Amino acid sequence: MISAKIGHALDPFILKIYTFFFKGSKLNPNIFTICGLLFGIVTSFLIAFNHLVAAAVFLFFTGFFDLMDGAIARSTNNVTIFGGFLDSVLDRYTDLFLMLGVFVYFLFSKDTFYMVVTFFATIGIAIIPYVKARAEASSVKCNTGVLERPERLVLLFIGLLFNVLPYIVLILAVLTHVTVIQRMLFVRKALISNQ
Repeated sequence: MISAKIGHALDPFILKIYTFFFKGSKLNPNIFTICGLLFGIVTSFLIAFNHLVAAAVFLFFTGFFDLMDGAIARSTNNVTIFGGFLDSVLDRYTDLFLMLGVFVYFLFSKDTFYMVVTFFATIGIAIIPYVKARAEASSVKCNTGVLERPERLVLLFIGLLFNVLPYIVLILAVLTHVTVIQRMLFVRKALISNQ
């Protein structure tokens, strides 16, 4: 939903920040993709060891780098198939590292219920992009669903910043699978209409 409504509207703002810090530099957008992963890994460790506010700060930059790589690639006409592929793969790593951090957080808290909920949410998070990939393999563009990646990151950010992580994990556990179902129904309808 956020991606559909905002699209690339933030590109000019992101490019101003990029120009301010890296004026004259010709950095490969893939560098920012990798930075997003590294910040995501640090975020996962901070979550695991109960430094939630610090984790929220690092998660913010994780998301920011994720926006920056695409904005820079588009503005410099440096959009490549490999760049998109790398971004997608590292996003999956980042997502799973983040959820691993959440799982360990509840493990250290000895909260078995939320460990199970986190595992269930992680399954949904992993399947959402898989459904999209399978849809595109069937020539169906599938960006629908109530909880795409930007929404998930925003929810996790809120959970960390305001120390309401258990509630956020419950929401993720439900809405990720709702999103999977929405995408499956969307693809089914599209394939039937194309027959």
